[in-house]
Amino acid sequence: MKRLLLLLPLAFSLTRPAAAQNAALNARIAKLSAQQETQVIAWRRDIHEHPELGNMETRTAGIIAAELKRLGLEVQTGVARTGVVGILRGGKPGPVVALRADMDGLPVTESPTLPFASKARAQYNGQEVGVMHACGHDTHVAMLLGAANVLSQVKKDLPGTVKFIFQPAEEGSLPGVTGGAKLMVQEGVLSNPNVDAIFGVHINAQTEVGTLRYRPEGEMASSDVFTIKVKGKSAHGAYPWLAVDPVVAAAQIIMGLQTIVSRQVQLTEDAAVLTVGMVHGGVRNNIIPEQVELTGTIRTLNKEMQQQIWTAVRRTATNIAESTGATAEVDIVNYAPVTYNEPRLTEQMLPTLRRVAGPEHVELQKAVTGAEDFAYFQEKVPGVFLFVGGMPKGKKTADTAPHHTAGFFVDESGLTLGVQTLATLAADYLTMKK
Repeated sequence: MKRLLLLLPLAFSLTRPAAAQNAALNARIAKLSAQQETQVIAWRRDIHEHPELGNMETRTAGIIAAELKRLGLEVQTGVARTGVVGILRGGKPGPVVALRADMDGLPVTESPTLPFASKARAQYNGQEVGVMHACGHDTHVAMLLGAANVLSQVKKDLPGTVKFIFQPAEEGSLPGVTGGAKLMVQEGVLSNPNVDAIFGVHINAQTEVGTLRYRPEGEMASSDVFTIKVKGKSAHGAYPWLAVDPVVAAAQIIMGLQTIVSRQVQLTEDAAVLTVGMVHGGVRNNIIPEQVELTGTIRTLNKEMQQQIWTAVRRTATNIAESTGATAEVDIVNYAPVTYNEPRLTEQMLPTLRRVAGPEHVELQKAVTGAEDFAYFQEKVPGVFLFVGGMPKGKKTADTAPHHTAGFFVDESGLTLGVQTLATLAADYLTMKK
């Protein structure tokens, strides 16, 4: 007992310098993050004004690669087509932590309210569309570039390696084309060096600036794309009895699909969503077409419910079609798994979040039915995904434009918190694991 008492002061004396060193590093990261604000906003506005669709982010990738090379990082380009990876080796040996940002815009025509609003146009699914950063990926790139700048200035104090992953095509590739996080993982982005943990943030236009939101375990839903081809028999619109009308069958299928979530799923267990987003069929008002195609999305928060809904979609579509004399071919493809924040890692990093934003500004949120292909990284290594507030202070959520809409807006004063959060998560994780 006496020996233990003699050793305790020695133990405390050894931990005090380490704690002081971490505090000093965190303080420096906070100061450097604040100093990055003007540059981060400039990057964001430039990228916002020049958005690019998934797998086409060549200009954005060029900006990223040039900045990472300027910082002296090891840079790899052309990852998963247009992705960029930068490696920052700290001044001491240690684990490897990854930070990720997505780069792609959406086929949305922006409301011309900002001086740096996008005027870009592109081809998407055979149509000419406007292109807009309507989900904040421009801010994600800017924040991660800011974090790379900050960490490169403290690299001698980092016990390990930071891998910066700039990912294309988070919003999905065209049908039949693998892309995004899934392709990055397939190409080995989490190896050479092997990543031990990964962190990512997403701006949120309905969360007040200065706030961080998180959830352990299932945070965001899986996302599946279903296609139903309803095949009938064509005829003149004036003589419908000569046809097997796929339009009527498709309409009945659409209504039938709505009863899956409302009547066949136990919603007290978890949320679920089934939405038909596209209906294609016919070329003329007085011709009953031979085929109508329905496309939509399924969102679930666990695999059991996902499989239950898949089965119900197939049963509902095929049986309703058969009742009208038509047939239905059902194809369901998983786009992204559940975004799953590893519970132990989430708990381990909570003190970091509370220190960066303040305890009163770190909120536990409910699961959301939006999806994120960040989940593919989390399937391979422990990961935590967070939401950073982008709504102006004092504004009401109901008065803000949703993500993926033409009026989507981000308060840029919230970007510094994102930079500091990413940089501090990386530094603290490396310090904890050394």
